[in-house]
Amino acid sequence: MAAHRESGILLHPTSLPGHYGIGEVGPSAYAFVDWLCRAGQHLWQILPLGPTSYGDSPYQSLSTFAGNPLLISFDLLLEDGLLAPSRAAQFPRFPGETVDFGAVIPARKQALGTVCRGFNQRAGPERRAAFDRFCAEQASWLDDYALFVALKEAHGLRAWTEWAPEYRNREAGALRRAGRKLQIAVRNAKLQQYLFFDHWHRLREYCARHSIRLIGDIPIFVAHDSSDVWAHRELFYIEDDGLPTVIAGVPPDYFSADGQRWGNPLYRWEVHEETGYSWWIERMRSVFDLVDIVRIDHFRGFEAYWEIAAAEETAIHGRWVPGPKHRIFEALEGALGDLPIIAEDLGVITPEVEALRDRFGFPGMRVLQFAFGSDPMAEDYRPEAFPGNTVCYTGTHDNDTTRGWFWSEAGKGSTRSREEIESERRTILEYVGTDGTEIHWDLISVAAHSPADRAIYPLQDLLGLDTSGRMNVPGEPAGNWGWRFRPGQLTPELEQRIRAICASANRPDGREASEYCPFPEVSAL
Repeated sequence: MAAHRESGILLHPTSLPGHYGIGEVGPSAYAFVDWLCRAGQHLWQILPLGPTSYGDSPYQSLSTFAGNPLLISFDLLLEDGLLAPSRAAQFPRFPGETVDFGAVIPARKQALGTVCRGFNQRAGPERRAAFDRFCAEQASWLDDYALFVALKEAHGLRAWTEWAPEYRNREAGALRRAGRKLQIAVRNAKLQQYLFFDHWHRLREYCARHSIRLIGDIPIFVAHDSSDVWAHRELFYIEDDGLPTVIAGVPPDYFSADGQRWGNPLYRWEVHEETGYSWWIERMRSVFDLVDIVRIDHFRGFEAYWEIAAAEETAIHGRWVPGPKHRIFEALEGALGDLPIIAEDLGVITPEVEALRDRFGFPGMRVLQFAFGSDPMAEDYRPEAFPGNTVCYTGTHDNDTTRGWFWSEAGKGSTRSREEIESERRTILEYVGTDGTEIHWDLISVAAHSPADRAIYPLQDLLGLDTSGRMNVPGEPAGNWGWRFRPGQLTPELEQRIRAICASANRPDGREASEYCPFPEVSAL
């Protein structure tokens, strides 16, 4: 994937400011695009966009094809006449600096339920026809997803393996009866998907007009409690009772003595190959309909993956199993053409994984927080060692913020001793040649000036936030994904500073101010 030198910001849409409890694909998103333009950026990286479930993680989605209804813009619904102003005025007020998922989700579900009930009356004939076309065009996944969501609600949100046997096992007669009995819930699920895709495609078009490319994200594996596994059990190692026989994870390493037991069911790759990887082709076609570039999480699993017996409580007792290797990407290229993919190749990566990545020209990733420690990876993460076909990050959604990481102390969730921390801190300060007062800007500058074709900075680092701005702590089951920035934090001084850094690093903007006039119906952030 050829690239010129450019840079961008990592920010999930849920972190945008707004009045309805969570960031949306509405005015704040458009205003953020305007800000990216003024700040001289070309890339906006996000996390997976699928509907979330327990734990609110975008990496454990109810469907790899569906969008998250929480991102539907109430402002656009008001503008389109689909949400009554009186109903919007009744919406509870939530804190603006974080997402209280436990309270926000039911409040938004109630409001969207009102929109769904009134859709036929409020929507004109053109919009109703567009909804019907959407349902027909997306039926290959939408029908299963909508019924899955309706059945899940009917079973008290329990996992599909705990449903009544006839639904768990997808008995045809039972599914037909359920479709009739739950037809309102099924239609509402489809309608919310139509609204999400309508709002997202409007935003994507706005990004394209302003030369902002979207970098999306998908995990290599899908959640067990998902419509994907429920509807396509033949593609996974699943027993008759619906439970997996083997699951995904990673073995013990420098960071974890027990490894990581993720719990996702593993693919029957031989079945995928027999079908010409048709499910994967449709999965990638779907995500490329939403974004311009896709980061694939745990890319190394295509070369070989860590298989753990489902009965094991940790990831210690597993084994490496060959993945589909080059065959899947050849199938994807044959069906989709050029593949603008970023390979998440963090951690201990073998020469075979690097060869697979390089065979298709996929850029890998380098994270500066891994570049200065004593672990074996550090040498490869020094900027001077980067190949050009690389994406450099100051940090990712799984890391602490740069300030939080730099000033961290032993014993506060750190796996490093006090001596290791102090040694790493001295190494960083010597490398950047500062006193660390603005360590976030120091490392943003290092990333920008690195040989990497692309440099990405989490917005929290531009804002100079401490650990309170962290998005996710891997392994923590609750309290993640909730961070939001506040209106007014994206100041003219901030945009001028990052623009100047990128220009000095030969990551030029190349656009005239007239090309990114503010969206006329959006207030500045």
